[in-house]
Amino acid sequence: MSLNRRKFLKKSAVTGAGVALAGAVAAPAAQAAEAKKGGKPVKRYSLTVLGTTDLHGHVFNWDYFKDAEYKDTAGNAQGLARISTLVNAVRKEKGRANTLLLDAGDTIQGTPLTYYYAKVDPITAKGGPVHPMAQAMNAIGYDAVALGNHEFNYGIETLRKFESQCRFPLLGANALDAKTLKPAFPPYFMKTFHVKGAPSVKVAVLGLTNPGIAIWDKAYVQGKLTFPGLEEQAAKWVPKLRSMGADVVVVSAHSGSSGTSSYGDQLPYVENSAALVAQQVPGIDAILVGHAHVEIPELKVTNTATGRTVVLSEPLAYAERLSVFDFELVFAKGKWTVESVAASVRNSNSVADDPKITRLLKDEHDVVVAYVNQVVGTATETLTTVEARYKDAPIIDLITKVQEDVVKAALVGTEYASLPVIAQASPFSRTSEIPAGNVTIRDLSSLYVYDNTLVAKVLTGAQVRAYLEYSANYFVQTAAGAVVDVEKLTNANNRPDYNYDYVSGLTYDIDIAQPEGSRIKNLAYGGAALDDAQRFVLAVNNYRANGGGAFPHVASATEVWSESTEIRTRISEWVTAKGSLNPAEFASVDWKLTRDGTPVF
Repeated sequence: MSLNRRKFLKKSAVTGAGVALAGAVAAPAAQAAEAKKGGKPVKRYSLTVLGTTDLHGHVFNWDYFKDAEYKDTAGNAQGLARISTLVNAVRKEKGRANTLLLDAGDTIQGTPLTYYYAKVDPITAKGGPVHPMAQAMNAIGYDAVALGNHEFNYGIETLRKFESQCRFPLLGANALDAKTLKPAFPPYFMKTFHVKGAPSVKVAVLGLTNPGIAIWDKAYVQGKLTFPGLEEQAAKWVPKLRSMGADVVVVSAHSGSSGTSSYGDQLPYVENSAALVAQQVPGIDAILVGHAHVEIPELKVTNTATGRTVVLSEPLAYAERLSVFDFELVFAKGKWTVESVAASVRNSNSVADDPKITRLLKDEHDVVVAYVNQVVGTATETLTTVEARYKDAPIIDLITKVQEDVVKAALVGTEYASLPVIAQASPFSRTSEIPAGNVTIRDLSSLYVYDNTLVAKVLTGAQVRAYLEYSANYFVQTAAGAVVDVEKLTNANNRPDYNYDYVSGLTYDIDIAQPEGSRIKNLAYGGAALDDAQRFVLAVNNYRANGGGAFPHVASATEVWSESTEIRTRISEWVTAKGSLNPAEFASVDWKLTRDGTPVF
């Protein structure tokens, strides 16, 4: 065990009622520029705010699932080690004392590295390790980080331990204690920049997280935390920050800019509301956007009340980009005013890793590489997800088989034991492969990339039919006789692959020549047409069970069992127990695409 993983870090001081306040920063390089205007000198100051988001545990440019350097067709590079190099360059260019470094959340989940230090060698254990993301972000010198929804995936205890290891505050103005309705985390962070020859500049950062946490991690947060809308909480806090003397207000928001929600009307709050916050809440200068995993170098939004422009930027996820906000301030009539804001992104592929970060976390990285390369069984043939979006692939049947087996065993001796168990699974990845021969944890983890857990819900046949119809909306309507291009066949209405579900234990056709809502044909159970009144137990991941993807009926259905062990772990256990991976033991063709009754493939 490496020493730097066991080192003790003191938590940064937090003062006031849930408010992190940084001390004044000396800025000898930050001399106010003066220009003559009407015979009077005009004082100016340049401030640079840097931002990342959705790091998801990416410290190095490494693909743990492929056991190789990360690469994609676009030539992107990943990892905080690259971001550190970019940050160092900007600090050298602008003067470190004139910069602020922020993140917009989703930090401690997403790679085998983060899984390992949450579950295998957990940071919550007595004398346990310091989280690699805390080590890296402390070393780089982050000033503040907004909470992301995935911060809650391992429970509040893990999140609080991570928080205690960080030398920066985790912000969440709309993460409230469910009983007191007071902030459960610091709502904001404030930093004072001294300017030679002029009054200091006070910069406030308001952190906002995603209301969807209430659905997606219901098991951990229900009754403990509540997550009101971003617009409402920004409207409450921005005037307070201004009254406290903030010259600049930046929002770090774990919320996309599209104005849409994946959870339908299950919550009265918008999931992706960053642009709405800019539009509706006066007094904001810029917003660092997160959550959506899209690249937005610069988006200008006009505030309805003031007519002022608010500048938004979202850097690409996984530390592939760094957002750079350049503020120009002018001092007039006794106060600093933001004259202009410009945003851009810098690409991680343009620089090398910072050796300081690679040295710091080499031990942790090596431990995880060894862990994921453990052999747990043998596969009789190669299994792949390449065609899993549009053909019933054995590799997805493996997931549903494991889920069925776990739920059946869990329900033994209960009143639900007699109900048939069916299971859902999604084609998360288009590139997963379990090769013939030795099977490792790495191979199985690449099949199930999320830290989802398993839930059992009771649905009727009619509700299952509606569920399948909704899932079938993933396919683009394609007339009989039209040329089928598999690259254009899926993702209708921009639905991601993870929101398309197989359901095992049934047989059915999906007629893609038909309009949405009329595509499920020949739906049967046990060889007979499905009885709408029959009850089934659906083995479903917690994201879907709690309303993720807005599938009908499942969120409101009776829950009869759930657990906290990841589905990924259950798959590894299943394969380890059997010692072999033979499709004959779990694969079956339950569904196919058709057009007017004729199979597409």
